[in-house]
Amino acid sequence: MNDHHRGGATPADADAPDRSSDAGAPPDTGEAANPAPAADARVAQLERERDEHYERLLRVTAEFDNFRKRTDRDRRDVSERAVAGLIEELLPIVDDFERALEADTADSAYREGVAIIHRQLADLLQRRGVRPIDAVGAMFDPRLHQAVTYESVPGHEDGEVVEELRRGYLLGDRLLRPSMVKVAKA
Repeated sequence: MNDHHRGGATPADADAPDRSSDAGAPPDTGEAANPAPAADARVAQLERERDEHYERLLRVTAEFDNFRKRTDRDRRDVSERAVAGLIEELLPIVDDFERALEADTADSAYREGVAIIHRQLADLLQRRGVRPIDAVGAMFDPRLHQAVTYESVPGHEDGEVVEELRRGYLLGDRLLRPSMVKVAKA
């Protein structure tokens, strides 16, 4: 028997690559010699993605914070407008109570009842931040006063408010209703 039949190598087999050790190995890509550049590129890509996500998180957080502040401001504005609207509707009632207090009446119990109700209403308005505008003696201010008439009045400066025909009110710094006034002219 020759060596060929006993499992020996033939000259053709000697030229063939040995595949017994490559059976489960991945194909050679050339990176096996130095895996550091591929790993560094992957790390750099992950860092960029992380930074992009972080920037996006910061933007979304800032947008949400702005939304929350805008919503709070809008809610506060709506509430203040509702309060101001209700108070503006109450002011003619306050005027009526003041006229009732100025009216001549012999019934002291009636007058005292009107005075108590007026005082309670005035206290309620004051607790809510409503304050009357002091007009008489002040210089005319078109932001606070509505001039109904101008009159030459001795002893008063030109532009001085000499009479208040209807009281004006402020809610904080907001004008609820201007004072209707008579203004002195030279």
